[in-house]
Amino acid sequence: MQVKKVLLSIILIALVLVIGFVGIQIWTALNTPTITTHYAEIREYNGTALDSINDFRIEAIAGVQNINVSSYSLVVDGLVQNQTALTYDNIVNNHTSYLKVVTLHCVEGWQVTALWQGVRVQDLLESAGYDQNAQVLIFYAQDGYTTSLPLSYIVNNNIMIAYKVNNVTLPPAEGYPFQLVAEGKLGYKWIKWITRISVSNDTNFRGYWESNGYSNDANYP
Repeated sequence: MQVKKVLLSIILIALVLVIGFVGIQIWTALNTPTITTHYAEIREYNGTALDSINDFRIEAIAGVQNINVSSYSLVVDGLVQNQTALTYDNIVNNHTSYLKVVTLHCVEGWQVTALWQGVRVQDLLESAGYDQNAQVLIFYAQDGYTTSLPLSYIVNNNIMIAYKVNNVTLPPAEGYPFQLVAEGKLGYKWIKWITRISVSNDTNFRGYWESNGYSNDANYP
């Protein structure tokens, strides 16, 4: 009888230990943050060598902006039939994605060639029913930065806003969630942290650097 009591006690203790161990594993699994797997940066695309993301220099009027994408929206307004406020997921998942190797040339003399992935600005404008006779697009950023470009340039060159660079989601320093890929324009036209795109006929508008003496054309070369 004594032996049976001892065996029963051992079994009960073992059962308690097993239940406790399983409970700890479940609690740990439920309370461990999900780790997001990021794609590795690529350094070559279709035979073209790509510079590193680390080769970009941080150029910002108010430091790097950290945008909470869960509350983010990109407003498209001005000369449109329907002002829209697009979420990040709406833009990325509901519009055709494009890839293009483009070199950013900075007025300070440095440059970076990278593979950009994003959506055409024209596609976003079409969703809002934009006035195709308008002349200018004005871009606004989270930090107060502004710049403008001719609507014809945007449409004729299939200019896009990028959400990835070299197969990696844009880091905050490079404009997450969206940076304009202003192909053929100097770097100050490559506005980061875009929050608003306004369709306009205000050809006299001058952005942040343009109002401080920089060329409004910003053509390169």
